Amino acid sequence: MIKQINKTVEYLKEKGFDQPEVGIILGTGLGKLTDELEVIQEVSYNHIPNFPTATVEFHKGKLIYGILAGKKVIVMQGRFHVYEGYSLQDVTYPVRIMEKLGIKTLLVSNASGAINLDFKKGELMLIDDHINLQGSSPLAFKGVAELGERFADMSAPYDLDINAKIKAIAKANNIKLHEGVYASVVGPQLETRAEYRMLKIIGADAVGMSTVPEVIVANHLNLKVAAVSVLTDECDPNNLKPVDIGEIIAMANQAEPNMITLFKALIETL
Repeated sequence: MIKQINKTVEYLKEKGFDQPEVGIILGTGLGKLTDELEVIQEVSYNHIPNFPTATVEFHKGKLIYGILAGKKVIVMQGRFHVYEGYSLQDVTYPVRIMEKLGIKTLLVSNASGAINLDFKKGELMLIDDHINLQGSSPLAFKGVAELGERFADMSAPYDLDINAKIKAIAKANNIKLHEGVYASVVGPQLETRAEYRMLKIIGADAVGMSTVPEVIVANHLNLKVAAVSVLTDECDPNNLKPVDIGEIIAMANQAEPNMITLFKALIETL
């Protein structure tokens, strides 16, 4: 993997990806942050050596380098998922690339379902902790110790100082921001009523199909991490209706401006 990483990094440096400070991963239906970016360079994933290719129709599949809130950033417009047939090492490969290019902070967004029924669709949740239900670890491969500490500490996977800043920014901008635990499942099917009940019992406030593998690898690389979930549906097992993916995307689009406000204001402080 080290040879692959070096080849990918060399390619992106030749394209002008120069010492970014912050990496940003945009989740399902959350691509408009790039409209706020002073774009310097962008490359489609399928042109980058050793990069996976996004196969989900509402994920753009571009790596974008530019200036946001006065800082050099790399934005992943579209991410990868285990449910697309990728390994956890594939899913998290871009995090390793961004770290090698120079980022010190990783900001992650996702669209998720609200398990905590005090949370409503269209609202945001700052992730305080997570539960990995994807069946394995992105660190479970031979040679991982060459890339970082094998037994990565996960006592505080989300940076407490950055989370405190995000909460202060939300309060200052009158943005309703919950804080809670995110459970990451494989998907792509949505959960059953019994699964939603299980998730509530084990302490999840929201559920999705991403984020946790990326956060594990970011901690493996000693990056500071923060993540925000856009709550796109309410997962009430006693009143469950068929899910319309179009409605989920529409709800993500509706809530996205608040997420952009949080990320922009935060980056100014880093």
